[in-house]
Amino acid sequence: MTQTPSITKAVIPAAGLGTRFLPATKATPKEMLPVVDKPAIQYVVEEAVAAGLCDVLMITGRNKRPLEDHFDRNYELEEALTRKGDDERLAKVRESNDLATMHYVRQGAPRGLGHAVLCAAPHVGEQPFAVLLGDDLIDPRDPLLARMVEVRERFGGSVIALMEVEPSQIHLYGCAAVGPTGESDVVKVTDLVEKPEPAEAPSNLAIIGRYVLDPAVFAILRETEPGRGGEIQLTDALQKLAQDERVGGPVHGVVFKGRRYDTGDRGDYLRAIVRLACERDDLGPDFRTWLRSYVSEEM
Repeated sequence: MTQTPSITKAVIPAAGLGTRFLPATKATPKEMLPVVDKPAIQYVVEEAVAAGLCDVLMITGRNKRPLEDHFDRNYELEEALTRKGDDERLAKVRESNDLATMHYVRQGAPRGLGHAVLCAAPHVGEQPFAVLLGDDLIDPRDPLLARMVEVRERFGGSVIALMEVEPSQIHLYGCAAVGPTGESDVVKVTDLVEKPEPAEAPSNLAIIGRYVLDPAVFAILRETEPGRGGEIQLTDALQKLAQDERVGGPVHGVVFKGRRYDTGDRGDYLRAIVRLACERDDLGPDFRTWLRSYVSEEM
């Protein structure tokens, strides 16, 4: 088997307007909304780094400057904390500075996830790369991205993350038609459909926001016409890769059964905060006690 290059680059699309969280996102990027005491985007960068991807390109847009500021030094704040002798908070502030080598490029216009990924082509070049969507937070105890990188290095081509959902919910996701590979958590992807009606869905396996992509996807995206919603869909490009392995190798899926926190929906965002806060050593005991009391009194 041909040796595939090691994967070192991660792409994080972050140019969305965050309309579901208005008015909070009128002047604050949705990626900067706190999940307990850390912005959602930091969890995503930490996940990439944990999988060995320390070169991170963020696809941004207008009003996204706070993202760059968060991963940069804040000398005035650091100096103030140093004078106070507040080493604990100083360490937290500096943590995001040194996570990864950060790069930024603007998408320019909201033309879909496929177009956002295409914006990464000059930075990525001819190397395989990962794409992480900020709405999906994956628990670090369930290293999905590391498993996907392993599958890519074994089989080549591209790898997508899949998760079983209720058939009634499949219209909210891209959906995969699959075949077995002999491994319980890895499937061969034969077709993809973007947000199908339940009766037309080939399975209940939904695409979630993690991809490891062959650079051949860029040439396909350049020729991909706007699809559902008038946007250039990454699913459409992956469908072509899945249907013709000669273009960029096969497409496999890793079926994820671990802990995932969906922060793209207001209700799921609140549930994610509660779950993560309950599991924190510093917050969990008192918060769980309060939560039990609150639920008991209200219910």
